[in-house]
Amino acid sequence: MSYELLIGLRYLRAKRKSTFISIITFISTAGVALGVMALIVVLAVMTGFEQDLKEKILGTNAHVVVLKSGGEIEEYSGVMEKLKKVPGVVAATPFVYSQVMLSTGSNVSGVVLRGIEPKTDIQVTNLNKSLVEGRLTDLEGGQAGTDADVLPGVILGKELAKNLNLFLGDPVNIVSPLGNLTPFGMAPKMKRFRVAGLFNTGMFEYDSTLAYVGLHEAQEFLSLDKAVTGIQLKVADVYHADRIAGEINRSLGYDYFARDWMRMNKNILFALKTEKMVMFIILTLIVLVAAFGIASTLFMVVMEKTKDIAILKSMGATNRSIMKIFILEGLIIGTAGTVIGVLSGLLVSLNLESIVSFIQKVTGFELFSRDVYYLDHFPSQVVPGDVLLISVTAVFISFIATLYPSWQGSRLPPAEALRYE
Repeated sequence: MSYELLIGLRYLRAKRKSTFISIITFISTAGVALGVMALIVVLAVMTGFEQDLKEKILGTNAHVVVLKSGGEIEEYSGVMEKLKKVPGVVAATPFVYSQVMLSTGSNVSGVVLRGIEPKTDIQVTNLNKSLVEGRLTDLEGGQAGTDADVLPGVILGKELAKNLNLFLGDPVNIVSPLGNLTPFGMAPKMKRFRVAGLFNTGMFEYDSTLAYVGLHEAQEFLSLDKAVTGIQLKVADVYHADRIAGEINRSLGYDYFARDWMRMNKNILFALKTEKMVMFIILTLIVLVAAFGIASTLFMVVMEKTKDIAILKSMGATNRSIMKIFILEGLIIGTAGTVIGVLSGLLVSLNLESIVSFIQKVTGFELFSRDVYYLDHFPSQVVPGDVLLISVTAVFISFIATLYPSWQGSRLPPAEALRYE
């Protein structure tokens, strides 16, 4: 062990007359630990929320959507075969998209109607996993039985069914404003369906505005013959969807255009990323405040150890060695605080669900309402890269805080320090 490190460690142990400096040292270490812990916990929670939101978005949306400029895709089977040959594409399914109204006597609601092919949609989206009642295969056709069972099926979002007071098996009318032309003008087209299932994605926007029917039923109802609105694709890596969408645009030509899920949800993903960055900057100020505490501690240590510095210089210690002593002392404080903060932050982040449940059970106070945030758990995801960045940032700030007081201590003239001793 170098003598600079040995002396720096000895200065951390308080003598009877310097107990106050020891308290300040402890407070500085605790400040760094608190800042690092807060950073790790907050970023873990925000990363968890972001990941949870992405899973919900991908639960009802495909990774890439291919549309045709100015109209529907008529010969979609050939286009699907071409798309399946694009590197990175795993599966494909056609869909029909339109805005309609749902009517149940006194209740009316505007919704987005999607016509899907159940067998292939299971391979592309996670809608089947979001079902809370019914099965996706019930959209393939009516079942023999009562009068309601022979009606074609429709799967509704849980919030939409709640607003319309609908339950599994209830009949519902789907009304399209693009109906038949009569001598009296355009007459809306209406068809009766039965509620074949309910889904819950956890996102209010989807659960309150989406309705799914079979592909053939949607084509017949919207008078599309055998055409579809577009084709949904599943890719091997969701974070390379933009690259695959660009490859599809080049291969299919200007008649078609592909949009990936990140571009379709660009605003909300950008907002989450910006919020996470801003929170990192704001919480780093906690570590910065703790760094001022380290600097204050070193200033007081330098003032107290004036005689020791003079003696060391008289024995041959250089300015660089004196400066190194106080830098090492400050780094020990900063590193100790960082290690304690990382360990406590990981402990809280990895057990956040249990901690939140315990607090709610003891206090009776609900930290977040599941009815408002549509969460069945408190998301938390620790990213090793974030932990490493926080640790390096905290130690670096601590190092910067040691430079000026260490430099001041190294400039102390030995003769001046010993003159009145």
